[in-house]
Amino acid sequence: MTFPGSEPSDPWSVPAPQQPVPPDPVAPGPVIVQIGDMGVTSTVVHTPAGDIPLAGSTWTVQDYWHNEQRIPTWAIVASIVGFCVLTVFSLLFLLVKVTVPRGTVQVTVTNATRQYVARIAVTDQAQVTYVHQQVNYVRSLAAL
Repeated sequence: MTFPGSEPSDPWSVPAPQQPVPPDPVAPGPVIVQIGDMGVTSTVVHTPAGDIPLAGSTWTVQDYWHNEQRIPTWAIVASIVGFCVLTVFSLLFLLVKVTVPRGTVQVTVTNATRQYVARIAVTDQAQVTYVHQQVNYVRSLAAL
């Protein structure tokens, strides 16, 4: 037995009432600071592993540097070009070495049981200083 209005194709049927959608608790807002692959808003730290609350978070920064010795490109080109003119002397260009600083800055954010580590590749001291300044700014936001 069917009741009037119970068939889906019935043009006179009344649709079921829709449940109201609850609003988001607090919209995190735009990203204020980007540190590596972490985006920091006024309330949340967005990481690839999930969101971490900003309030009460602890931030640490560690530098890992090493110096690399390599032959510059200009010395390799000069030795190849010079090999056609002066064979023995052109090989002296291959003795030229340049020290290239390389490393990473490791930024760790911890809040209760959640933790995330971002590793940022850097090639000079200015980049390291910039990351430290960003983390200090986020520390001040986390203390509010």
